[in-house]
Amino acid sequence: MGHGPGEEGEWVLIGVPTSAGAHHAGQDRAPAALRAAGFIERLRAAGVSITDAGDLPGAVFAVDHLNPRARNLASVARVAREVAHAVESVARTPNRPLVVGGDCTITLGVVAGLRRVDPAVGLAYVDADADLGDLSGDASGILDAAGIWHLLGHGEPELARLAGAPPLLDPARLVMLGLDPREISTAGREFLTDAGVRYIEGPQFMVDPKAAAVEALAALGNVSQSIAVHFDVDVVDSGDLPLGNFPHYNSGVSLAAVTSCLRVLLADHPSRAALVLTEVNPSYDPGGGQLDRYTDALVSAIAGE
Repeated sequence: MGHGPGEEGEWVLIGVPTSAGAHHAGQDRAPAALRAAGFIERLRAAGVSITDAGDLPGAVFAVDHLNPRARNLASVARVAREVAHAVESVARTPNRPLVVGGDCTITLGVVAGLRRVDPAVGLAYVDADADLGDLSGDASGILDAAGIWHLLGHGEPELARLAGAPPLLDPARLVMLGLDPREISTAGREFLTDAGVRYIEGPQFMVDPKAAAVEALAALGNVSQSIAVHFDVDVVDSGDLPLGNFPHYNSGVSLAAVTSCLRVLLADHPSRAALVLTEVNPSYDPGGGQLDRYTDALVSAIAGE
């Protein structure tokens, strides 16, 4: 079950309504949409202790013709700094941040904030994309396609240095789960391998999602004091759950499989530091049925049901 006051603490929801780092607007609406879908009430009904800390200011996608290599960098960096401060404040208590975005660049701020409390924090990155920017064949200048690139100390200094001298995250303290093989280039694979990053691609992940989570926790536990979990909804095949801002059709990764993986990653344990939810675009689901499925899956994973 979830945490209760006086145990390891409770979850504190921090909304980050931002699409500044994305391909277009939409994810900025996700925190409000999840609240409207009853996310907090469903968690409490499942026995999870959670407080809603409200939303940070966030930012909305804007066309940026002047910076084709790093679009909307100033807004992305500002939001990441605000996330870092908010996450640090929660991490210094017995509670745990549940950061609801928003695009993937918020995870840079989450890691930076956690590092102020635990310099050895690790990250389980559940995402279909390698987020290596140019190394994954993406030359768009969209910053949420380069999150891992910045976490590992490359790219724009405003992001790579959020926690001081780069890298934001030691490569040994990163495990990537569910990577779509179509979304990473040969150069990207070579980079990750040479850096010492563990990654489990979608087909291997689907063989046994629980075992993949256990492997990730074991690897991170050897080198990390605490562990954060990043969950980009686009790791789920868009044919199953069409909510991801950047769709991935026919990846073969099911919502059920990802839920079982997250349930293991989030199981009650003092080392579990934070959960980050990214890339939900509510405009793709005007009827709300898919958002209900997503919310139910999250509640099941967080509550351990």
